[in-house]
Amino acid sequence: MWENIVAMTDASLMRGRRPAVMLEEDRHWWFATRTDSLLGMLDRLLPEAAGGRVLDVGCGAGNMFHHLARYGAVEGLDNSPKPLAIARQRGYTVQEGVATDLPYGDGEFDLVAALDVIEHVDDDRRVLAECARVCRPGGFVVVTTPALAWLWSHNDEINDHKRRYTRAQLIERLQTAGFRPRRVTYNNFFVFPMAAALILLRRGSTKAPELAAPTTDDEAYQVEMEPAPPLLNRVLTGVGRLEATLLRHVNMPIGTSLIAIAQK
Repeated sequence: MWENIVAMTDASLMRGRRPAVMLEEDRHWWFATRTDSLLGMLDRLLPEAAGGRVLDVGCGAGNMFHHLARYGAVEGLDNSPKPLAIARQRGYTVQEGVATDLPYGDGEFDLVAALDVIEHVDDDRRVLAECARVCRPGGFVVVTTPALAWLWSHNDEINDHKRRYTRAQLIERLQTAGFRPRRVTYNNFFVFPMAAALILLRRGSTKAPELAAPTTDDEAYQVEMEPAPPLLNRVLTGVGRLEATLLRHVNMPIGTSLIAIAQK
């Protein structure tokens, strides 16, 4: 399967086109919704890729490389060797390191991505400060995080999250790091009532979803996304595409996650 990933060239990742090869994660409604939403928002703010450099902080197995490549040459960093081994098999440029001390020079990157990263780190402000340091003047950072502390669930526990954010909290952290927020919005707005209700109902249950995770499964290199039945997955993917289209133009007032794009 990795041969298909390696064979995919940057030329096939022109703006406005879906990658020629999709990973398993791309077919999951949550991942697809996040990807479609943040790319649609980035496309309206970032110039066409022309020799630019992109850093994926907390890249894991490189699940976003084939999407971020539309903005330039992508390299990544993660603190876990398991997913990095997969990323290298896929032919990606990655290295092991920590987000609080990025092993790059000042102003090296045109776009820095920290996608569902800062909620894992005790010193989230230090991570964003490091993102600002390695971002060139005028460059961009894109950040995604889980939203709203009252939505805390088993998923946060198994992913070793430290916190969830409000929009105001994320804006404050970006500004403190030296970024100028351009777009900060909630997402997963349309599924929010269903998701919130499910989280609250599960709090009264002693049985949590059984998801593979590196801490409990030697074969797992990342935490498994909770599966959805095929029909439901298709419906939720369609709902997510509708929301992604709207997010190109307007912010959502509430949701289970946040997407922020800021400029240095």
